[in-house]
This record gives sequence, C-alpha cells and structure tokens, in this order.
Amino acid sequence: MNPSLFRNLTARELIRALQQDNFKLKQRKGSHRRYVHPDGRRITVSFHHLSDIFPPKTLKSMVEEQARWTEIDLKRLGLL
Repeated sequence: MNPSLFRNLTARELIRALQQDNFKLKQRKGSHRRYVHPDGRRITVSFHHLSDIFPPKTLKSMVEEQARWTEIDLKRLGLL
C-alpha cells in the first residue's frame, strides 16, 4: 500500500482502532506500548503524546507489517 494513502493519524486514533479491532494492551514501557491480538499479531506503538502524528513510513510499517491490516480493514476502522 502506498504511504500517501494514509491520512495523518494521531496516536489516539491508532490506539482506538487497535482496541476496536480487539488488540489488548500487553506491555507499557516508557513511550512504547505493545498491543497483542488474540490471533498472535503484535504491534508496538511509540509516542510521547496522544496527539503525536506518525510519519507515513512508520505508520505504514505498523499497519501493514505489524497489525497486518488490509485496505478493507482500514476502511472498516475508519482510518482511510
């Protein structure tokens, strides 16, 4: 997926989408939060403020490689 497809997402919006998709907070250490899905997927979200916006390539890595969301998932979660 092209990084420019993603709109600017804040940490708050990404965390809300993760929780909506059944990811649970597993570990919190400093500015890193690790979320785990019941099917074994893991994603680490690093931010200092809930209003922080992720750079497009970082967001692409979190969404595609870690959460393994498809374009359909992103639309369902209201992220596109």
